[in-house]
Amino acid sequence: MSRRSIQKDLARQKSNANLRKAPNLNERPEAEFKALSAKGGRASQEARRRRKTLAELAMAMGDAKISNELTKKAVAELGIEEEELTNNAAVVASVYRSALRGSMSAVDKWENLTEQVKADNKEYFLPAYQLGKAFVDINRAVEPNKEYVFKGGRGSLKSSYVGFKVVELIKNNPQMNACVVRKVSNTLKDSVYAQIKWCILQLDLEDQFKFTTSPMEIIYKKTGQTIYFRGADDPAKLKSIKPAMGYIGILWFEEVDQFKGDEELRNIQQSVLRGAGNAFYLFKSYNPPKSRSNFMNKYVLTPKENLVVHSSNYLESPVEWLGEFFLSEAEHLKEVQPDAYENEYMGVANGAGGLVFDNVEGRTITDAEIATFDRIHQGVDWGWYPDQYAFLRMHYDAARETIYIFDENYVNKQSNEQTGKWILDHGYADYPIICDSAEPKSVNDYMDLGIPARGAVKGAGSVEYGFKWLQRRKIIVDPVRCPNTYRELMDYEYEKDKEGNDISGYPDGNDHAISALRYAMEPLFNRRGASA
Repeated sequence: MSRRSIQKDLARQKSNANLRKAPNLNERPEAEFKALSAKGGRASQEARRRRKTLAELAMAMGDAKISNELTKKAVAELGIEEEELTNNAAVVASVYRSALRGSMSAVDKWENLTEQVKADNKEYFLPAYQLGKAFVDINRAVEPNKEYVFKGGRGSLKSSYVGFKVVELIKNNPQMNACVVRKVSNTLKDSVYAQIKWCILQLDLEDQFKFTTSPMEIIYKKTGQTIYFRGADDPAKLKSIKPAMGYIGILWFEEVDQFKGDEELRNIQQSVLRGAGNAFYLFKSYNPPKSRSNFMNKYVLTPKENLVVHSSNYLESPVEWLGEFFLSEAEHLKEVQPDAYENEYMGVANGAGGLVFDNVEGRTITDAEIATFDRIHQGVDWGWYPDQYAFLRMHYDAARETIYIFDENYVNKQSNEQTGKWILDHGYADYPIICDSAEPKSVNDYMDLGIPARGAVKGAGSVEYGFKWLQRRKIIVDPVRCPNTYRELMDYEYEKDKEGNDISGYPDGNDHAISALRYAMEPLFNRRGASA
C-alpha cells in the first residue's frame, strides 16, 4: 500500500469516528431540542442587538463634534460651517483630500458619496402598484393649502391611501411634521398608528423610521420629523404638541364623522396647523353614516373654496387585496338588504333618519340656469331678534315638480325699510311676495315702498298641508347662495319621544327660511285640484 493510500485511509477512519460521536438532533428528546433552539435564537438576537448597538455607536461618534483643534481647522478651511464640524465631516474631508492627491479608490468613494446625496435629495413618489385604482388620479392632483375629504364604504382603501400619502409628504418636505387625530385616543394604536406603520412596511421603508408607542409617534430618522397621534378627548395633548424641528403641516382626521361637528374640527385645526410653514395639507376620511343629517354628509355637499371631495368603493379595489370572504359578504348583503349594502359598502348616505325633508339636493345653481327661470315665487317670514327675518326667491318647474331656491336674505335686527331696500336693490320687486300675514302692518310697509307684497292665506290645517305638498316635490338649493336655507332644510327633524320614536307633526322653531318657502309656494298648493 502506498504512503498516499495509507494517509487517505487514516483520514477516513478519523472522519467516521467524529460522525459516531456527533449527536443526531432528530434523536434528541424534544425538550432538549427546544432548549438548544431557544439558545440559538437568543444568541442570534443578541448578535443582532450587538450589531445594532455598534451601528448606533458609530452614528453617535460620527455626529459628535471634532475634538482635535487642528483637524477642526483643516475641515473648516474646506468651507464647512461651524455647526457642521463633526467627525463625519472630518471623514468626508479626508476622502476629498485623498481624491485630490490622485487616489483612485478615494475618487470612487467620493463619487459614491455624491451619488448618495443626489439619491437622498431626489423627490420620492408613491409606487402606483400600491394604490387602488380610485386613487391614482387624485394622488397626482394633491397640492398644499387645500382640504381633501375621502369618503367611501368598506374596502374602499381610503385610509390606506391617506396613510401612504402622509409618508410620501414627510419624505419630501423636511420641515414638515404630521398629526393624526381620532375622536377617542384609545382607538389610535390599533387603527391609524397600525395603518401608517403598515404603509411604511409595504413601501419597504421600515429602516428609515423609528416607531414608539409611549409616546405614540413615528419618527423619520434622517431628519427627526415626527408623525404624532392624538385623540380629541384629550385637548391638552393636542395643544401641547411642539415639534423639535419644523412645523406641523399635515393634519389627518380619521373617522371624522365621529366628531361632534365642524366647530370641534375647526378648533383642533387652528390648534395644530400652525407655525412658520406656508404649505399645509388637511385630510379627512370617513365611512358616510346612513343618516343624511350627519354633519359630514351635509358638509361634503356644501361647496367651499379649496375643498376637494373624493368618493371610492370596494369595486375599485383589487380583488386579491380584499379576499373572497369580503366579496361574498358584500354580495350577500346586496341580495338580502340592498339599502344596507348601498350604505356600508358603496358609501352612500341613503337614510333620511328623522329628517322632515329627505328630498333636498344641495348643488350649484348657475347664472345660466337662473336666466332661464320664468316661474318665480318669493316668500317672507318676518323676524327681528332672536328670530331671523327670511326672504327667499325660487323657481318652480311644474313638469318635473322641482323647486329651485337660488337667493335669500337672512338677517337679524333690520327694519322693514332696510329689508325692503334690499329687495328693491336686487330688482326683486318684479314678482309678488307672499308674506307672513301675522304682521299686516309690515306687509303694508312693503306695499308703501312699492313692493308687490301680500299676506299669506292661512287656515285650519294649512301648515300641515303645505309641508306635505313640499315633501312630495324635489327641492334644489344652492348652498353658497342660500346657506341658511340649506342648513334649515337639512337640520329640520321630527321631534322624538323618550323611546326615540318620531312624533307626528312639525316642530316649531329654527324654521324661518322654511316658513318663507311655504308662503312662497302657497298659491300653488291652495289651488283647487292641487294635491299633496
